[in-house]
Parts: sequence; C-alpha cells; structure tokens
Amino acid sequence: MSYRNLRTVLLAGGVGGARMARGLAGVVAPEQLTVVVNVGDDARIYGALVCADLDTVTYTLAGVEGPHGWGRAGDTHHVMDHLAAMGIDTGFRLGDQDLAHCLARTIFLDEDGTLTDFTRRATIRLGIEATVLPASNDPVRTKILTAAGETLDFQDYFVLRGQRDQVAGLEYRGAEAAAPAPGVVEAIAGADIVVIAPSNPPLSIWPVLALTEIRAAVRRHQCVVAVSPLIGGEAVKGPLVAVMEGLGLPPTNAGIAEAYRELQLANLVIHESDRADADSIAGAIPAQTLIGEAAAAEDLAMLVLGLAPR
Repeated sequence: MSYRNLRTVLLAGGVGGARMARGLAGVVAPEQLTVVVNVGDDARIYGALVCADLDTVTYTLAGVEGPHGWGRAGDTHHVMDHLAAMGIDTGFRLGDQDLAHCLARTIFLDEDGTLTDFTRRATIRLGIEATVLPASNDPVRTKILTAAGETLDFQDYFVLRGQRDQVAGLEYRGAEAAAPAPGVVEAIAGADIVVIAPSNPPLSIWPVLALTEIRAAVRRHQCVVAVSPLIGGEAVKGPLVAVMEGLGLPPTNAGIAEAYRELQLANLVIHESDRADADSIAGAIPAQTLIGEAAAAEDLAMLVLGLAPR
C-alpha cells in the first residue's frame, strides 16, 4: 500500500527523531511531510547559535550526518584545535562545517532573519524537499533542575557534564510566551496522522508540547501515534531511563504512555521484544523499532502510517 499522499507531521528531537524523519521521508511524498523539531536544546556556544536537534534532523535527512548520528560526516576540527591551543575550553566539540553552519545561522538571525527562514534555506541548499520547522522562532530553553539544587543549561548537563547529574525537574523557559513557528499548528491541524518520534519525551518532545498552541493542536488531533524509545527498559541512546526515574516516571513502556497521557494516543508502537506490554497498554503495537539503518526506518514508517484512518 502506498502512503505517499498521507499528510504526515512528525514531532522530533535527537537522533531517534532524525532517523524517524528519514524513514518517513522514504515513504511519504515530500510535500506531505512536515517535521516539527525541538528547540529547547539551542544554545550560544563559541558565539554561535547551535541548534542541535534542528541540525541533527537536517543533516540526517540530507544523508550527511556523522557516524554517531550527529554532526557532519567527514568533518574536520581545525577551529577546535586552534581554540584549544589558545586555552579555550573545547569540551563541546563542533566540526568546521558544523560550526560554519551555526555561524551562518547566527549572522542571519542577527540581521533580523527568523529560524524558520534559515532552516528553509538550509534544507533547500542540502537538497531536502520535506518541510522542516523549528517548534518556535522564539527562544525556548530547557533547564535541568538537579537533585543537588542546581539549575543547568541543557548543553551543560548533556554535553559538558556528561549527563551525570541526577535530574529532579525540568523547566522550559520562554515556552509560555513563545509562539509556534509559522505553519506548525496548521500542519498539525491538516495532517492525517501526527507521529511522535522515538525521542526522549521529557528532553525532546515535552519542550515542543510546552507551547500551548502546539499542545492543544496535538490534543485535538484524532490520530496521534508515538513510538517508544525504550527496548526492554533501556534506551538506545542517551539518559532517558535516568531522566524518567528522576521525574517519577517508571522507565518502561507504561511510563512512556504516561508521559503522553494527556495526548490520548491512538497507538504506542513498542519494540517487538516488549510484546508482553501490549496486554496492559491500550493501543500498544509491537514492532521492530530499531531504526539505525534507513531500510529499517522505512519499514517502521510504513507500519506507523498504516495506523492512520483511511
């Protein structure tokens, strides 16, 4: 069955979100696919605006992502080497092409451009036909509240401190005042299916849903399908288990369902090894959810899209 004309919106962040976007892009016609990306991770580093999730999604859709799923394939690090030689802390490593991309975005925004417009130009330049949208053009920043009583910027927690801090709470600063980027709410309202990628819910998807209009649009939608990022109680990448435990959510598929409870999911796609969970989670569907390879991502995309009403 062909799903090319199925109007599809993906909420995404991180490597899991990028790989789900790649799978959907292989199945859905580009004019029918909109990827809405988390901006809570954005930060000024080395004077440049780094939009980690936007760039990970963009590079992956363009097929130029690095071997770990982020950064640029084959990138060099001459600037980092020179900065380190001058005594600058380069714990946050950016390749030269990646840094140039971030600097170009910073210059564009400083000249009163918008994040949406820069992302559109970047996707066109990289040959991406699907629509990639930041959740907002306004600053929304994820803050990590630690068990030790500190408040950390996301990238300090995630990269510089290696996710070692125990997470006790989260804030999405700026979300209450932020407006959705142009086209986001309209795409959700007009979609046949809204897919939530196998991203970290608290760190990658909740910042998107923290925008009132986006959350309301998703809640109104009749077909919202999430893909669990857990396999046998473990995350494929990242600190998901520790974050869920710190926030009082069980690190299980039931905990993922609870993380999205107010959205009234039509289905939660879980890994086939966790099929026993399908008996206790309404709408749970076991499937192969490891999508490191493009073919596997397309297979999962086909299964997910098959859940849309026809």
